[in-house]
Amino acid sequence: MTGFARADGVHGDTSWHWEARSVNGRTLDLRLRLPTGFERLEIKARGLAQEKIARGNCTISLWMKRETRRLEIRLNETALRQAKAVAERARDLSGLKHARLDTLLGMRGVVETIEGEESEEAQAALDHALIVSLAGALDALVRARMGEGERLQAVIERQLAAIARLIESAAGASARQPEAIAIRLGEQIARLTDGSSTLDPERLHQEALLLAAKADIQEELDRLRAHVAAATELIASSQPAGRKFEFLAQEFNREANTICSKAADIEIARTGLELKTVIDQLREQVQNVE
Repeated sequence: MTGFARADGVHGDTSWHWEARSVNGRTLDLRLRLPTGFERLEIKARGLAQEKIARGNCTISLWMKRETRRLEIRLNETALRQAKAVAERARDLSGLKHARLDTLLGMRGVVETIEGEESEEAQAALDHALIVSLAGALDALVRARMGEGERLQAVIERQLAAIARLIESAAGASARQPEAIAIRLGEQIARLTDGSSTLDPERLHQEALLLAAKADIQEELDRLRAHVAAATELIASSQPAGRKFEFLAQEFNREANTICSKAADIEIARTGLELKTVIDQLREQVQNVE
């Protein structure tokens, strides 16, 4: 979800450039930085960004410059009359001469210098040009994010392949073979009975079956295989898959934890730990996926 893009534009005497950057985020978090007077663009800009980007912390900034300023000088007649009245009253009280015109015009508010207002049509044309330019910046940002996504895809595919290999390694572990299970249970029963005949053989048989069922990891292996298949489908999908990938990574981790807790053999325990390591790496990577 990391990317950066810039788009420059010119319309009449106005030039600008948009900058759009994004970093990883669980949801779409948009921040717009617009110049004073152009807050009116925010709704359209947000809508456009939401159409093109589904996830990430995105900041969109606009810088503008006008080559010439259309200035108008206006006389505030009301302020001039008030200033004249004040000056005449001061003359009556002080006996001094009349105030000069340049003195009255120099008083604050009598003469106003303002930037000429644009017509609604000119403003609409400028706004349209700005939004079109923003669309170009966002398209470039999407392309930058796609480039990162292609690199991440290769990494994630390698991690899924490693997980698949470890699943089959655990499935084929010698400790899961019937002969190995029988030997291990026999040794456990021998230690428990220690030559004593007070234990009920039938009860021992039932307990042995129960222990074997609790230690079996076939269900976890089957679910892990299903998760690998689901992850492969997500990679092939053209839709945003980041949130689904995060959920799958959690499920991968859940099954690996269960395998480690059930492991009654060092070989399976090691495979379970290797699974957890690769799954943790996968969880870190999928946080970068839209």
